[in-house]
Amino acid sequence: MQIINNLNLTENALIVLEKRYLKKDRDGNVIETPEEMFHRVAKNIASAEFIYNPKAVVSEIEEEFYEIMTNLEFLPNSPTLMNAGRELQQLAACFVLPVDDSLDSIFEAVKDTAIIHQSGGGTGFSFSKLRPKNDRVSTTSGVASGPVSFMKVFNTATEVIKQGGARRGANMGILRVDHPDILEFIKAKNDPREFTNFNLSVGIDDNFMMAFNNNSTYNLINPRNNKAVGSLKARDAFNEIVDAAWRNGEPGIVFLDTINRFNPTPHLGRMEATNPCGEQPLLPYEACNLGSINLTRMLKKKNNGYEIDYNKLEKTIRIAVRFLDNVIDVNKYPLPQISRMCKGNRKIGLGIMGFADMLIMLNIPYNSQNALDTAEKLQEKFLMMLSLRY
Repeated sequence: MQIINNLNLTENALIVLEKRYLKKDRDGNVIETPEEMFHRVAKNIASAEFIYNPKAVVSEIEEEFYEIMTNLEFLPNSPTLMNAGRELQQLAACFVLPVDDSLDSIFEAVKDTAIIHQSGGGTGFSFSKLRPKNDRVSTTSGVASGPVSFMKVFNTATEVIKQGGARRGANMGILRVDHPDILEFIKAKNDPREFTNFNLSVGIDDNFMMAFNNNSTYNLINPRNNKAVGSLKARDAFNEIVDAAWRNGEPGIVFLDTINRFNPTPHLGRMEATNPCGEQPLLPYEACNLGSINLTRMLKKKNNGYEIDYNKLEKTIRIAVRFLDNVIDVNKYPLPQISRMCKGNRKIGLGIMGFADMLIMLNIPYNSQNALDTAEKLQEKFLMMLSLRY
């Protein structure tokens, strides 16, 4: 079918929509317009209102959802646009899975990864619990091959499964900086043919940062028994990270103790991994439920320029939060453990896009104090509104 562009979308947007988002028949022909896609998504997500209020006027909520999406004021993550109101109904972007120090746990995680990637999601892992290379395995009298070798199994499984037929598989692999195999992990992507389906990050803690600041060593800990098996100079390890990142852009770093100081559910455990893009730390079996507000649509005319329309921003945040909260209830989760965690903790991730474009429209230099002040004021507004989440 010929796509009618009643929403004034760009040519590139129409190409991407046709390729990845719009419904197709069995022969691969597009059978949905962009307007129909947004109606499909808005209606499906609004249907969650019935769970809490059987007499809810869902049509009004549906219209609010439709308007903020078609006005490009807010957009949810790709799986929501692709799958809401369709048979798959898997709406989350990414998940974190646990990997414990046993073959059963490792290959259970590989199986769960395959199921998640097939449903259109990505996966994040901490491999820090796996015993190091050449460590003794008592059950077989053999030696362990280490976390990097098992990561290759996950990478191969991802290679053969294309996410939901529309998105390539994506993984995040994290290893603690005090793991005995950390140098092998840091250099794992020096060969560009290795780990092509992984982003890598080193998990750094406060102890490492103190050693770095003091130009001293820190202990390498075997996770099997929590005993020190060696040491490294912190600045040497950090230089290895910097060198690898300079060569190929990876690994990144995540500050594990800082993350857990802001863990909203510490009684459920420590956060040790993130989604593949790294913007949301998650507990095992939690999911990314993401959306973004377009700041360029949060402006209003003032004299010969623009200013931020904080009333509109506040309204849009409120609707977007309601949208993402509804996603939690109508999502068809790929694993029962994920369903329990997501519905129990109800995490959402509401972000922004278009900040640099907004500054241009406001005639504010990007590298100015005014830009920093504007960012802080926006952050305050977001935090205030999110604290009022209903």
